[in-house]
Amino acid sequence: MEKEELVELQVSGMHCNNCALSIHKLLEKKGLQDIYVDFANDEVKFKTTEPSSIELIIKEIENLGYKVSEESIPIHEKGYEKVENKFYFSLLFTIPLFSHMFLPFHWLHNPLIQLALCSPVYILGCLHFGKSAYYSLKGGVPNMDVLIFIGSSSAFIYSLYGTLQNLGPDFLFYETAATIISLVLLGNVLEKRSVSQTTSAVRDLMLFQEVKANKMVNGEIIEIHSSEILPGDILVINTGDKIPVDGEIIWGEASVNEAMLTGESLPVEKSKYDQAIGGTVIEKGSIQLLVTKTGKHTVLSQIIELMKKAQAAKPSIQKLGDKVAAIFVPVVVGISVITFLLAFYAFDVSFQKSMLNSIAVLVISCPCAMGLATPTAVMVGLGRAAKIGILIKGGNTIEEIAKLKFMVFDKTGTLTTGNFKIKALDCIEISNEKAESIISGIEGYSNHPIARSLVKELSLKSLDKMIFIKVTEEKGLGMTATDSEGNTYLFGSKQILQADEDPGHYSLFLKMNNLLVARIAIEDEIKPEAIHLIKTLKSLNIIPILLSGDQKIKCEELGLTLGIDEIYAETMPHQKLEIIDEIKKRGKTAMVGDGINDAPALTSSDVGVSMSDSSHIAIQSAEVILLKSDLSSIENMLEIGKHTLLTIKQNLFWAFFYNVVAIPFAAFGFLNPMVGALAMAFSDVIVIGNSIRLKTKSL
Repeated sequence: MEKEELVELQVSGMHCNNCALSIHKLLEKKGLQDIYVDFANDEVKFKTTEPSSIELIIKEIENLGYKVSEESIPIHEKGYEKVENKFYFSLLFTIPLFSHMFLPFHWLHNPLIQLALCSPVYILGCLHFGKSAYYSLKGGVPNMDVLIFIGSSSAFIYSLYGTLQNLGPDFLFYETAATIISLVLLGNVLEKRSVSQTTSAVRDLMLFQEVKANKMVNGEIIEIHSSEILPGDILVINTGDKIPVDGEIIWGEASVNEAMLTGESLPVEKSKYDQAIGGTVIEKGSIQLLVTKTGKHTVLSQIIELMKKAQAAKPSIQKLGDKVAAIFVPVVVGISVITFLLAFYAFDVSFQKSMLNSIAVLVISCPCAMGLATPTAVMVGLGRAAKIGILIKGGNTIEEIAKLKFMVFDKTGTLTTGNFKIKALDCIEISNEKAESIISGIEGYSNHPIARSLVKELSLKSLDKMIFIKVTEEKGLGMTATDSEGNTYLFGSKQILQADEDPGHYSLFLKMNNLLVARIAIEDEIKPEAIHLIKTLKSLNIIPILLSGDQKIKCEELGLTLGIDEIYAETMPHQKLEIIDEIKKRGKTAMVGDGINDAPALTSSDVGVSMSDSSHIAIQSAEVILLKSDLSSIENMLEIGKHTLLTIKQNLFWAFFYNVVAIPFAAFGFLNPMVGALAMAFSDVIVIGNSIRLKTKSL
């Protein structure tokens, strides 16, 4: 299978969702996947399996009238290109032109004065909307600007004809043409500012990287930018400073605020040999940091990358809005033409009134709200989740979360703390000291919670760890190792035992040269929030399921304590995969796990949820990463998923309802074009405002 590459482009010249939709439709026609167009931040992202085609794609985007750069630095937009400045310019001429309807200044009623005031606004409208309309038609993806251009041009040309033929004030609609353009530009300004608030999560994270650092060179301290830091550098970081990159503390102690990473407000105590993460803040203390990771390799950069990929993943609910928006412009133009023909020929309405009704249909229609309904809500949902330590890899995942029927849990390190204690050690052929030395040495190579706990407990004893020349981890079995004398060791669950070897009440076993030499009984504590989570799931009609490779008796004891009725124990990775596939047939299924052996099940489930201290493979396999290894984060994840999907549905309802009601009102002459333009401009803002409400909404 060809590897997909995420491409990010900086595209200037996008002023509203119309522009974004034009580029989106173009990229869809090219067969690209996970397309994300953010006009507020001038970003375009998509996935492709053919990097060689990027140059051609850039050329086609530029053929739509935009400027494209592959650099991450935003393209500088000139003053006269900014939509805000265009709006202020048009407003300068529109206000006196519009005011002639109310003010007793007879000179404003002069057709030539009105033509002079309207012309600069109309020319600006032609350059702004006309250019976009032309390129969208040329590319076969007509956008909203086609409607705006036709509507304003109809009013202007009709008025110009009346002026040249001296037909009187009944033929003058210059204020209509200018007001349409000004109001739609106002809508663009409000839209751009509002949307920028929904996409702030990644931008906020990126700001954590923009810091100065104190580098120690030959005993002296020099100030450098974080982008200049290299692995191996030694940094001096004091109270109040941000840690610029990842590294290992080689001197000093500090209380570090990791809220930006985990959402946890309490500081974490760090000392010599502890790992420090870039972007976190030292609240108290001083340290010297040996830099281990910089640039895209840091934890913060990887989180930003995950957030960017999440933005590019589109939920299936958006397809409905996309389908309607794709055929919207031609349908509206058709309704506008039919409105004019029926009014003028069938109902004997005057030519002027028929034309105004037709123009009103064009300018009141709004596919923008449909296009904004889903992405704005998804961006706010993803951002809110990220700020409390929940990384969701895509908008499609949010939709899946809201529809969950089953939640499957791994046992060790997920429902339990992973803090294991050796309950009993039974040595058969070797001494206790040698068994502990072998176990401490071999488990030091594993990332599994049991291994970490055993190493931590055994490190408190004065042991000489056994040194191995080769160590490997076998999925679902355990660790294998070879020492310098050629002896082979196998340490794992009862899966490694032969039929004639008695496991007793023990759960871990050590073999040396295929002979059983030691057995260990361990005990694990249940996470304090686990019982409350299971009760919450049941109240939400989500069925909890336990799926573990651990012994059946232990799984049943845990299930009884937590209230989990459906239990699958002593399962191998391939069996977990089969069980998940069966559960999925019954409804949407989430899998919560942490180890390498959970990776296939995490990938197969509808929503894979991984804890922050999981193995790298588990994190890569999951759609949701909990940066706090706290099960209460799952409750927050479910609430955010539910409320985000509700917001999307509210937005889509408003977008459809607005057009269903507004178009007939305009067609029957109850709305003039200026009111239509104002309503169209603010329909987008209502949708965006509802999405922004999700930022502070009580969950």
